[in-house]
Amino acid sequence: MAGNSFGTLFKLISFGESHGEALGGIIDGCPAGIKLDFQAIQNEMTRRKPGQSAIVTQRKEDDEVQFLSGIFEGKTTGMPIGFTVLNTNEKSGDYSHIKDVYRPSHADYVYEKKYGIRDYRGGGRSSARETVSRVVAGAIAKQILPQIKINAFVSSVGEIFIDKPYQDLDFSKIESNAVRCPDENTAKKMEDFIKEIRKEGDSVGGTITCVLQNVPVGLGEPVFDKLHAELGKAMLSINAVKGFEYGSGFCGAKMKGSEHNDLYNSDGTTKTNLSGGIQGGISNGMDIYFRVAFKPVATIMQKQETINKDGNLVEMQGKGRHDPCVVPRAVPIVEAMAALVLADFYLINKTQK
Repeated sequence: MAGNSFGTLFKLISFGESHGEALGGIIDGCPAGIKLDFQAIQNEMTRRKPGQSAIVTQRKEDDEVQFLSGIFEGKTTGMPIGFTVLNTNEKSGDYSHIKDVYRPSHADYVYEKKYGIRDYRGGGRSSARETVSRVVAGAIAKQILPQIKINAFVSSVGEIFIDKPYQDLDFSKIESNAVRCPDENTAKKMEDFIKEIRKEGDSVGGTITCVLQNVPVGLGEPVFDKLHAELGKAMLSINAVKGFEYGSGFCGAKMKGSEHNDLYNSDGTTKTNLSGGIQGGISNGMDIYFRVAFKPVATIMQKQETINKDGNLVEMQGKGRHDPCVVPRAVPIVEAMAALVLADFYLINKTQK
């Protein structure tokens, strides 16, 4: 199975399934001598783990990271960092009813057609539980770049949006509610809506906005490895992501050049930032901001028509523990993938000067 690694110099190779013994990864290319804050790593895992509030899946996992190599006396050695995260609360029986059927809009059908075999327990490798490996690696990547501030937050759920620019938000409030929305009034509306959706046995999508601050000028590699291209790939590789835009995004397509151009100040900063902190695929020192769209979770607790392995139309209904809205738990995943991209480009940049 190809496609299990991410990065060029700072590289993550991940492994594991939703209901296997464990998940984990190998981080290659991490510089030596970095004193790791293990509590900070575990805090990131706690932000992502299931069962943390009433509006997410109630699967109970400690998600404690065990490091196997590449660290000595609390510091990185420059060798590959191996780690595992055990699965301790899987309930595979919840999925026996889909052993021979395919959930609509899920990866079930394409996995079986591509590989000729499918781990139907929780979706196997296609499960969002795979992202635990990304969060561990991203937490280490953040410690390579402590001067860069990475803040992601839920900016919409369904039709409920934050109606303020990110500059007017207090990022310290992101973790103050279960939705991870820094606007308290909007967060309350989002949480109530998600609870309503859960009672209906349905799911709902949303968006996450991510802001990268204090990014140095010069990260990104033309022509094919532009910074925004790699950020886009990173975000689109996350389960359930359906869209990515940075800076002015699709709104920029409606504007004139005279409206869209970011005019310079004498110090190299710009008066506006519709470029989203990236020009020519290279960071320009301004804030990088982007938005990621997540679809509604495919597994819902309502009866739906689908097909089985024999191609017959059948009726099925989701069972078990699932998120009615994935975006609250996806916030640390978005941050982790952004950190992986920035750390990789930072190390590449060091080889060129």
